[in-house]
Amino acid sequence: MDKRPALRTAPKGRGGRRTRLAAALLAALAAASCTGGVTGGPGSAGVRDPLFPRLGNDGYDVQHYTLDLDYDPSSGRLKGGVTIVAKAVEDLSAFDLDFAGMDVESATVDDEPAAVNRAGDELTLRPEEDLTRGETFTAYVRYSGRPRTITDVDGSEEGWLRSPGGRVLALGEPTGSMTWFPSNNHPSDKATYDIRITVPDGLQAVSNGELVSRTVNKGRATFSWRTREPMATYLATVAIGPYEIDRGRTGSGVPIYSAIDPEVRRQTADVVARLPEMLAWEEKEFGPYPFSSAGLIVAPAKASGYALETQNRPVLPLDHFDATTVVHELAHQWFGDSVTPATWRDMWLNEGFAQYAEWLWSEDHSGPSAQQIFEGEYAKGGGDDIWAFPPAEPPTAADVSGRPVYVRGAMVVHKIREALGDEAFHALVRDWVRVHRHGNASTKDFVRFVDDAAGRRLTAVWDTWLYGDGKPEAS
Repeated sequence: MDKRPALRTAPKGRGGRRTRLAAALLAALAAASCTGGVTGGPGSAGVRDPLFPRLGNDGYDVQHYTLDLDYDPSSGRLKGGVTIVAKAVEDLSAFDLDFAGMDVESATVDDEPAAVNRAGDELTLRPEEDLTRGETFTAYVRYSGRPRTITDVDGSEEGWLRSPGGRVLALGEPTGSMTWFPSNNHPSDKATYDIRITVPDGLQAVSNGELVSRTVNKGRATFSWRTREPMATYLATVAIGPYEIDRGRTGSGVPIYSAIDPEVRRQTADVVARLPEMLAWEEKEFGPYPFSSAGLIVAPAKASGYALETQNRPVLPLDHFDATTVVHELAHQWFGDSVTPATWRDMWLNEGFAQYAEWLWSEDHSGPSAQQIFEGEYAKGGGDDIWAFPPAEPPTAADVSGRPVYVRGAMVVHKIREALGDEAFHALVRDWVRVHRHGNASTKDFVRFVDDAAGRRLTAVWDTWLYGDGKPEAS
């Protein structure tokens, strides 16, 4: 994503810049995690994430979501139904979903009515019969209301973001997806998706994956989208508005489906036209594109306040739209979307690599080299906030998109490149995304992977740059 706070001289927000999370939300999550409910037992709230302990549920593994959404822009109301196919990984008498706001009208488990309990952002379903370990089950929740937005500490928002002209952007990193559909809202539980959105005819409804069909009935259009590769909940998106659609293919044959708001068509046309070139360059650097479709969602200025690497087609508003930001967001398709962090503390694996992709792009396109950019960052004094904490150890949820995660994360990647040499480094990067394609990986997994490739432990890189406090001494 790009909600990083004031990196370089660039405006806040790329598909990575995020000091998000409202202070109030953070306080509530922290308080909830300390006052009970996070027992860690089967079906309990939370997977004990080090930064968001109440998110997710480790009693089951979601295989597939089917969302049926019907949106009325005039009232701002959303009618929704979510079907969740999941496998119980423990015996379950009940299980939790993450869901913020809106009203639950009914729920079933395996077509039988389920008892429903709401407590804050936790929705607990209790089936008529207990679920046994290894059993595949289907849960259905019908709900309606006006989806919430969550205001972050820097004033930006996530969740269901409305703007004039019937426009909506549904964005979810790190927590906002639970404002528009109930889910196991943690990056460790990826699933495939079918998302159907009904809106007034004349508006487009764009989502992840491939457009399967568009039908019109009584002045309302239904768009059916399918995501065949696993996706984390925070990467799901819906974009509603008067978008113009561009279609094409990459040089390797991947279909491109981009949605450009007519208000920003002229200002963004040159960069949008370079999308196949950018994807070809990233395939050269990182290996085959990991998904079955690509594209962009280009929105008016201030539609979101940041860019985000939503799977298949990143969202970029005009005020955060340039070639470098697009490169950053596209890099996330490999780093974050395909290879997804195991926990939110592993975010530097997303942002450090996406930031380093910017440095590599500069190096290959007549700009400063990655070494020159590294030296410029390192020249900053010890009081600069890039040295505030180690990139692999953001101390709180509010720091998950802090500058150390981005800039110092990229510096770790550069130090690995120095240690291995260019040829071995590029081979390692391609191997990493190939081995962990469509899965989850932790910092510990990455350290082990690099050390194995190097044939030795890169102690100085890990102890000094990844986990060391303060500005490292020159070496």
